[in-house]
Amino acid sequence: MSNPIVQVRNLTKRFGDFTAVDNISFDIHKGEILGLLGPNGAGKTTTIHMLLGLITPSSGTIHMFGLDLAQHRETILQQVNFSSTYISMPFSLTVEENLKVVARLYSVKNMQQQVDSIIEKLEMEDIRTRLTRKLSSGQMSRLTLAKALMTEPKVLFLDEPTASLDPDIVDKIKAFLKEYQRNAGLSILYTSHNMREMEEMSNRIIFLQHGQIVAEGTADQIVQRYAQRDLEEVFLKLAREPKAQ
Repeated sequence: MSNPIVQVRNLTKRFGDFTAVDNISFDIHKGEILGLLGPNGAGKTTTIHMLLGLITPSSGTIHMFGLDLAQHRETILQQVNFSSTYISMPFSLTVEENLKVVARLYSVKNMQQQVDSIIEKLEMEDIRTRLTRKLSSGQMSRLTLAKALMTEPKVLFLDEPTASLDPDIVDKIKAFLKEYQRNAGLSILYTSHNMREMEEMSNRIIFLQHGQIVAEGTADQIVQRYAQRDLEEVFLKLAREPKAQ
């Protein structure tokens, strides 16, 4: 396998006496979807925020494209994007206006063509001119995903990208992401509380609990290791284990 496009080594983040992320290491390879799994409070969001340069690690290193994030933040982040159901966009702008703002910020070439393309692929034509404050939660999820893909990133962090979407749209989004990922050679870090979705989308999975990686491998490997019926049972087993003293 080629050199990892993302390399995380001994990454730790402490907030006072609390250790949110505890000495974790992992890689993401080109064209790979790595699932990041764990209960609320396990350290997933803190990890993503460190990968985005929003939080400074207490110790450890993050390299992307062979560059140290601490020293080459701007160069790296031009090639990275992020989508989450927990972020918002300017409510007074329309869907199309928001996408054009993103395109200008990232100097996207052929801006109108790119906007039209992403709106069509995510089936947003009917809300193109709608004010963002009038979007449903599911429509907002599609907009934040469209925003992330507008810049044609090489690495994409997806934090519950299908939350609040109805099953039909979820199925279309998953199919779209898989096709886009294959065609673009995109590397994705993917989080979800939907175990079936994690199994379908992820090439490998790392399971965080109490800020530490407690399991790693394909979904089948993790299920077999813990002798459970499926990934959901593994999740429940690991999530309920007390923190080692």
